[in-house]
Amino acid sequence: MGFSMLTINNIEVVYDKVILVLKGVSLNVAKGTITTLLGANGAGKTTTLKAISGVLRTERGEVTKGSIQLGDRRIDGMRPFDVTYLGIAQVFEGRRVFEHLTTEENLIAGGHVLREKGTVREGIERVYAYFPRLKERRNQQSGYLSGGEQQMLAIGRALMSRPTVMLLDEPSLGLAPMLVEEIFGIVHKLVADEKLSVLLVEQNAAMALEVAEHGYVMENGRIVLEGSAASLRENSDIREFYLGLNEVGSRKSYRDVKHYKRRKRWLS
Repeated sequence: MGFSMLTINNIEVVYDKVILVLKGVSLNVAKGTITTLLGANGAGKTTTLKAISGVLRTERGEVTKGSIQLGDRRIDGMRPFDVTYLGIAQVFEGRRVFEHLTTEENLIAGGHVLREKGTVREGIERVYAYFPRLKERRNQQSGYLSGGEQQMLAIGRALMSRPTVMLLDEPSLGLAPMLVEEIFGIVHKLVADEKLSVLLVEQNAAMALEVAEHGYVMENGRIVLEGSAASLRENSDIREFYLGLNEVGSRKSYRDVKHYKRRKRWLS
């Protein structure tokens, strides 16, 4: 996979000092690549992202075992601001823009770790270069933007902190297929142009495996499968239960997928 920019080594996460959510999760995000984390709702994907960004601490959760490293620096246990300052930005599920602020005011808020006013202005123009539609809406209150525009704004706001690692949580949620393709195309360009490393959590497995180079599958707080995106696309279990294809390539019915019981050999 190349040089690892982000390394998670055998972490356990506990909420309220009682509830064990992550059970020995390990993964790597190589420098300048997109790595995807797949899994059903409740598998622990978002908790993994929050453990990295430090947001876990605000929700009465903590990493009780293992370590998280950015390059050669250990970051588990750090405050969210410190993690952001070191170069990790998280784009949360559901976009979460500041609806009462304008598009540009949201971007300014995203540049809070930048020390010089000129650097903030430069960052805003950089975001507009990737997302021209945001420039057209620069003075519009962000609560009135479309879903796709709000997702662009959420990614642009994260980009304002000049991250080396971006954590993307369900960027396709609630968006039309054409918008999803457009946003993933921009993310791919960001990785190439900015040398970003991206950890992508995504329910749209087909799209995620199309843009990613490496992938992990999570179930019940554990990594049960990993490999190159190409190998996962060809894996019979992934094809059947995440891409909705059976062995001859036809789509399975929703009823079949709904009653799927995960194979024990995945955890063996």
